[in-house]
Amino acid sequence: MTAKARTLDPPIARVAAAFGATLTESASEAIAVWLERLQEWNAHIDLTAARSEDELVDLMLADALLLAPRIPADARVVDVGTGAGAPGLALALLRPDLRLTLVEPLGKRAAFLRTVLGAVGRPDVTLQRGRGEALKGRRGWDVAVSRATLAPAAWLELAVTLACPGGSAWVLLAKEGMPAHPRAVVEEDLAYAWPLTAASRRAVRYVVVS
Repeated sequence: MTAKARTLDPPIARVAAAFGATLTESASEAIAVWLERLQEWNAHIDLTAARSEDELVDLMLADALLLAPRIPADARVVDVGTGAGAPGLALALLRPDLRLTLVEPLGKRAAFLRTVLGAVGRPDVTLQRGRGEALKGRRGWDVAVSRATLAPAAWLELAVTLACPGGSAWVLLAKEGMPAHPRAVVEEDLAYAWPLTAASRRAVRYVVVS
């Protein structure tokens, strides 16, 4: 990919700066390609409800910027119901060391993700079409994350069967209460806001016990 001026570069840079992140040139370029491709597809296929560039960048990138520095090096990460790529694809672009599995049941979204992975040169990211419930009991990942695919309690119930013992299950919340599970111990509880739209968010990391 050849670097060039893009209309999404300024909001991407502002969101990154709000989280204290310094993006590499390759990461900035790949993120811009992804989000521009999303705008193009969204004009014909409903992939996201974002109505402005600021909403789009916040929606797709902000959560991943919060999570990225809190995930161990070379971790195996599964994102269930990744949709148009948040937060899993964003994590892959921010942290090339991570081994990402993106799980998405809808064909149009899976097709979009496949196209973007080719455009940004990331054949190492695994894309699995299907429902997260089909992976229940796998316990093959260090980190399990999902956003708005299932109700928080239902997601945590599934996540503890995906993350290995000692691994992390992240629950991303808007206005919902924090769920509890006998096999999950709260390790971090982070309140934050999406920088460009000021939407209040909360991210809770649970350590999965055997």
